[in-house]
Amino acid sequence: MRDDEIRTRLRENNPWWQAVASERDPIAWATADRSLVARQTFDLGYRSNLLHDVATGELDDKLVVLRGPRRVGKSVLLKDTALTLCARRDIDPRQLIYVALDGMTIADLRRVLRLGRELTRSMGDERRIWLLDEVTALKGWTAELKYQRDNTLFGNDTVVCTGSSWEGTSNVERDLLAGRSGERSERRSRVLHPMSFREVLVATNRLDPTSEKISPWELQAPAARRIAESLESFVDELDLAWQSYLTSGGFPRAVAENHNSGGVSDSFLEDLAAWLHRDVDPDAHDDSVPRLLSAIEQHCSSPLSRNSLSQELGYADGNGLDVRLNRLTHAYAALWCHQIDINGGRIRGSQSKMYLADPLLSWIGPRLRSGLASPDFARLTEAALATALARAVDDLQRGRWESEDAIGYLRTGGGKEIDFSRVPIPSPAGVKQSVPLESKWVSSGWRAEARSIEGYFSSGVLATRTILDTSYPAWALPAPIVALLLE
Repeated sequence: MRDDEIRTRLRENNPWWQAVASERDPIAWATADRSLVARQTFDLGYRSNLLHDVATGELDDKLVVLRGPRRVGKSVLLKDTALTLCARRDIDPRQLIYVALDGMTIADLRRVLRLGRELTRSMGDERRIWLLDEVTALKGWTAELKYQRDNTLFGNDTVVCTGSSWEGTSNVERDLLAGRSGERSERRSRVLHPMSFREVLVATNRLDPTSEKISPWELQAPAARRIAESLESFVDELDLAWQSYLTSGGFPRAVAENHNSGGVSDSFLEDLAAWLHRDVDPDAHDDSVPRLLSAIEQHCSSPLSRNSLSQELGYADGNGLDVRLNRLTHAYAALWCHQIDINGGRIRGSQSKMYLADPLLSWIGPRLRSGLASPDFARLTEAALATALARAVDDLQRGRWESEDAIGYLRTGGGKEIDFSRVPIPSPAGVKQSVPLESKWVSSGWRAEARSIEGYFSSGVLATRTILDTSYPAWALPAPIVALLLE
């Protein structure tokens, strides 16, 4: 892009500059902003607090990398952050520089950083707040920002970078988070996931769970028993709400559509399918992604046989399947669950499970392609609990989601599997082990399933459909209550 084109984009992306210069309301732009206006149609009041410290805290030199799946609301979150910043009395809105980097190159990014500071030169040496939307799509972006942080005033500024993938070629940890993310910056790498079950309940007014979250190592602590028993009278309502969540997932628009009209529209499912087709299998026919997602859902409760799945999907070999599966995880659409030992260490060379990262992704196949099997609610429950547990672990130690060690399954000596075995997690009192968790979406006969986890660990939790029983070494807790405890 030419410099004049970049200047035009910067002015268009930052309408608050002109508002302040003209002594007009610096937040009036929100009424015409396309992202914020579009949200109004599907707005249930949900707001992520993932950038709360940037929006309301003291300005410093923090650098935050915010990633997550497409259509989850990253750009809207940036606009919400910009709106809060523009309304602050202790900040001049001309310190705020938002830029949508769609269609730009790394050379354009270099000029954006220079021209953005030039266009706000009236602010002198005051810190800038840079909101760089979809910067991770630019090849080499981490190296460029590393240079700018090391050699220009950009190193003193607050910076938020967003993107929809975590490709290994962009070495965020090496280039940006090692000594370049600010003296006081916490939670430098953040993931905006779809809404949790708790957030969906609150947004849809189905139930207002006032109970606090607990850590994964506390699933059998007295606090967990107290919270579970306080929710026991709502088990039937939670069961219905859980089934609704397993149908709509947590993408904000999908939650609103399901709440307002009783289902998620085909148009939104087609949007999700188009995103995944572009990011996962761009050279294949349109039905490739629905078929892939359906196959993953059908096989998620067992370790994947790459050869069998490759043949089922018509791929030439396992390498083609591996590429697509890794692209799915890099796009935050799926997560691996590797086999681990009793200490939480990965067993190399073993087969791994894969779960889709939001329940709605499991419905893309049968909804958009006739003949594909509908998802099974027992498998959907297992996948949803995998996601909830992985998110809880990643929240306590950032990077566990991307490093694929937030969850893991274990094979017992008797050949059985425990869905989510113990993994080490940091705590204020040192390293703790998560409580082993088994997903069994049943309403009776749970004790037979509990004996495996009791025999191996002498404790644990079975996530059931509606059974709540804490009188045995292994507890039975309804799956929606487990999800509420974790998130």
